Amino acid sequence: MKRFFLPTFIFLLISCGNNAQQKTVTKPEIANADPVEVPAENGFEKAYFASGCFWCVEAIYESVKGVQESISGYAGGHTKNPTYESSNTGKTGHAEAVEIIYDPEIVSFETLVEVYYGSQNATQVNGQGPDIGSQYRSIIFYQNEKQKEVINKVKSEVAKNYEKPLAAEILPFQKFWVAEGYHQNYERNNPNNPYIQNVSIPRLNRFKEKFPELLKEESH
Repeated sequence: MKRFFLPTFIFLLISCGNNAQQKTVTKPEIANADPVEVPAENGFEKAYFASGCFWCVEAIYESVKGVQESISGYAGGHTKNPTYESSNTGKTGHAEAVEIIYDPEIVSFETLVEVYYGSQNATQVNGQGPDIGSQYRSIIFYQNEKQKEVINKVKSEVAKNYEKPLAAEILPFQKFWVAEGYHQNYERNNPNNPYIQNVSIPRLNRFKEKFPELLKEESH
C-alpha cells in the first residue's frame, strides 16, 4: 500500500500496493545476463526504467516531447507472468517499471536517462518517497553496450551533485511484463485519488519546473 502521511496525529494510508519493506532481491544471473535488444518499430524505439510507483513515472515520461506512450508494468525480476499482487510481496524480484515508446529523432535515449535521474530522489535506496520496498526500487535497463555507456556517462555527471551514492541499479534488459489494465494512465484517469493528489501530481510538477524545455506544449 502506498503511504501518505498527513501532518496530524492520524496516518492516512493511500496506495496502489503493499508497502512491506522488502530487501532488493536481484539475482546474480540477472545482473550478469546478456541484454535483450528490442527492435525499433515504425521509427519508434523503446526504453525501460523503474523509479518508484509506476503511476508517477508513467505520467512524467508522457509529458516529455518525443514520447509517444508510457506503459506501466514489471521488470527486473526472476519470475514469469508477475501480477500486481505478487510483485508487491517483494519475492518476485520485479520492480514497478515503465516501457517508454519514443521517437529518437525528437528525444534521445540520453535525454530519457537525464529525465530519469532528474525526476526522482536519486539517492533513495529501495523505494521512492513514501513507497518502500524492492518493488519500488530504482533501475535503469540497458539493451546494448552503447546504452550502458550512455547511462554510465549521465550517472557520472549526476553523481557530482550528490554526496551520497546514486541508488539506481543498472541492469541488462530481459523482459517487460505489462501491468493490469487499470494501472495504465492511472494518474490521468484517477485525478482525485488521494495518492495521485498528494504524491504523483506534486512529483510531476517538480519535474515540469525542472525541465520546462522538454515538455510537450499541452504539458506546460
